[in-house]
Amino acid sequence: MTGRRSGRPLVPAYLSTGGVARPTRNSLERLSLLTGDEHVPDGLPAARHALLKALDGGSLTVVETAALLELPVSAVRVLAADLIDLGLVSARPPVPPAALHDPDLLKRVADGLRALKQ
Repeated sequence: MTGRRSGRPLVPAYLSTGGVARPTRNSLERLSLLTGDEHVPDGLPAARHALLKALDGGSLTVVETAALLELPVSAVRVLAADLIDLGLVSARPPVPPAALHDPDLLKRVADGLRALKQ
């Protein structure tokens, strides 16, 4: 197989997932937070083992994990879903963006603070 310019072999993403193209759950988004178990069992396929090692008892988003493992996000979603099914990884949905504050309310608070200062 020909190598990339960086010297790493070019491996199709479907090989890292065992030929699976879709995750078992659709709840995993790009910004879902993955938290790994500190115990890594023996006998896991290499890509799943690498994902658990990348999490190393901490938390990363799906996108961060994909960048760290140098795999497509779609492949990491498949791998993470498998590990969630095994109970080795937990996932939390991304935090929704905060609602915008009312500018009028912020102005009244600032005016009130100024009045207290005087």
